[in-house]
Amino acid sequence: MIQSVGRAARILKALGSESARLGVTELDLETGKYRLGPALLQLGNAFLDNNELRARSLLWAETLAGRAQEAVHVGVLYGPNVLLVHHVFRPDNSLQILQVGASIPWHACALGKATVAYLEPEARAELLAGPLPRLTGRTLTSREGLEAELEAVVESGVAVEDQEAIVGEAGLAAALFDNRGAVVGAIGLAGPVERLLPGGPAAETVSAVKEAARGLSRELGAGRPAVPRAGA
Repeated sequence: MIQSVGRAARILKALGSESARLGVTELDLETGKYRLGPALLQLGNAFLDNNELRARSLLWAETLAGRAQEAVHVGVLYGPNVLLVHHVFRPDNSLQILQVGASIPWHACALGKATVAYLEPEARAELLAGPLPRLTGRTLTSREGLEAELEAVVESGVAVEDQEAIVGEAGLAAALFDNRGAVVGAIGLAGPVERLLPGGPAAETVSAVKEAARGLSRELGAGRPAVPRAGA
């Protein structure tokens, strides 16, 4: 049974990393060709729907969007990327595209920098040493520059993204913690740079993001003693 689950996981990983269809010699002993289909998308959506962070973030994200009048993203670190697990539209009835399930390199978004700033030193060092692709002319790709930015995140409590993933787009995010004090993700605002960073983030916007992060962290158990695991 364990071998079957492991083999299925390897197949899904292989399919997810290739744009073309893969043959039997590259996947399994069955016949035919394979590629990802709608069932896997449903499986992914089920994962997102059952994600505790997403479930607990619904109210806080909605409140933050209403207070700041901007879109709100909640993300978790998944390898070297941030996976968006929740997205609340900007409350102005404009045409917007749902971005739940999108994946963004951690170093190019506020959610990623807010999360990585609080990782254990070994995990943070590994990400800083990994591939750091340049997405725009403003993407930070040097280890020294990113280390300085992560230190600034810890100092200020928020991470800022200024057209580092998409030209014209900005972000502001704060980290989320569980009852062990471990960082589990981040919540933040996303929107046009001229609205979100008009000469820098406004104090009331920073305050709103921090307040949402603190409230959601409390929902996740931050500030409460961790419950010992059985046998620990």
